Amino acid sequence: MIQTVTKSQQREYVASEEEKLHPFLSDEGIEQILQTAKAPNENAFHDILQKSLAIQALSLPELASLMKIQDPEKWEEMFHTAAVIKKKVYDNRVVMFAPLYCSSYCINNCLYCGFRRDNHQLARKQLTQDEIRNETDVLAGNIGHKRLIMVFGEHPSSDIDYILESMKTVYSVRTNQGKGMIRRVNINAAPMTVEDLKRLNVGGIGTFQVFQETYHQATYRLMHPENTIKGFYNWRLFAMHRAMEAGIDDVGIGALFGLYDWHFELMGLLSHAHELECRFGIGPHTVSFPRMEYAAEAPISTQSPYQVSDADFKKIVILTRLAIPYTGMIITAREHPAMIKSLYPIVTQRDASTCIEIGGYQKQAAQNADAQQFELGDTRSLDAVIRELGESGYITSFCTAGYRCGRTGDKIMSLLKSGKESCFCKLNAVLTYREWLDDFASPETKRIGESVIQQEIGEIKREMPAQLVEKTMEYYNRIHQGERDLYI
Repeated sequence: MIQTVTKSQQREYVASEEEKLHPFLSDEGIEQILQTAKAPNENAFHDILQKSLAIQALSLPELASLMKIQDPEKWEEMFHTAAVIKKKVYDNRVVMFAPLYCSSYCINNCLYCGFRRDNHQLARKQLTQDEIRNETDVLAGNIGHKRLIMVFGEHPSSDIDYILESMKTVYSVRTNQGKGMIRRVNINAAPMTVEDLKRLNVGGIGTFQVFQETYHQATYRLMHPENTIKGFYNWRLFAMHRAMEAGIDDVGIGALFGLYDWHFELMGLLSHAHELECRFGIGPHTVSFPRMEYAAEAPISTQSPYQVSDADFKKIVILTRLAIPYTGMIITAREHPAMIKSLYPIVTQRDASTCIEIGGYQKQAAQNADAQQFELGDTRSLDAVIRELGESGYITSFCTAGYRCGRTGDKIMSLLKSGKESCFCKLNAVLTYREWLDDFASPETKRIGESVIQQEIGEIKREMPAQLVEKTMEYYNRIHQGERDLYI
């Protein structure tokens, strides 16, 4: 059974944390900064951009001042600066992953979610281990994914034992003559106790991902009924503190944009990043910014007064890159293809071939909004997405090297801030791209990919130390001849 955490236990834990930590987030504090902020003058504007280019997180007042800018030319300059930062920190690549939803059972009743407890139209399902194995076989063996984000609802059947067993099952799959395998499993699940998070860490987790949904406390209380575990704001807010204490040093945070004013939510995300870096010396490994989409039997998903326009969504992404320049940024298949493509210069990760119906990969289910948590905007195949990236001059990466070489937590954070991690990113992107092109690409995608990969190899030979070039080309040739999973 799930390790039940009562409200009194939650309050006791958070109270003890707040004795050690200053209160890092308050509605009043953020609102005051937003209300008093003014657009920066020319000198201040460029000083802020230079700070971002130096890979330093912005202050809350600096972020708030950028939000006040109305000049379209300055927004173009901000977009260009964000793209330069992304190239400096993460190089010319987009990391690919797929979500694997394991259960639609949930004890919570979030007013915007298709899996909410009171959605009695939903036919609930939880994957067995055999079904997880079959889903993984399709994802790794037929499509070619190497990274998964496994998604678990908050329910007694999705306890820590089920999560650990499911991870073990995914890691055990070898398919397509050994060419298909998942090398990294990230977890999106409910907040846990430190004890359970320690078990998750030992079990081989990549990134632990918990979204606050909304940082605005009054809105949080409105969206999450108090008679549910999720109804206690601070238990969720301190989830990443507990993960760090448990030894999980790669964490992912996010907000569901559309529940409250996006300006406030972005300030909340930056406050959260500041707190983690101040407390643990490590900011968030990734930041996600899902935008609220239609969900069956969840009227708030279409009736919220805070729905985010396309123009504002682009501003959110630009500002996130400037405010937290070192972080990985995830855009998902919630968004439509044109939106995602326009943001390739800034984001670092996306999903493709996405199916969020429970068990949908094996049966190749078409999108069924009544059987999903929300509605998708991009249902294209991985091959089609990689072809588009190649046509736009970007290399697709399936790299998982950093996690197996110990480049996590404070180690990778220092490399990211210095720009040195982009070197490893480029090398391992080339190696994993070579694998995928040889094993899974359609003829047209492979033709486009060959041009991209030669461009990247040319840059490696011109810019990298000779010893590193030699090692990379040795691995590249061995992969081209049939070996797999070689990394720098």
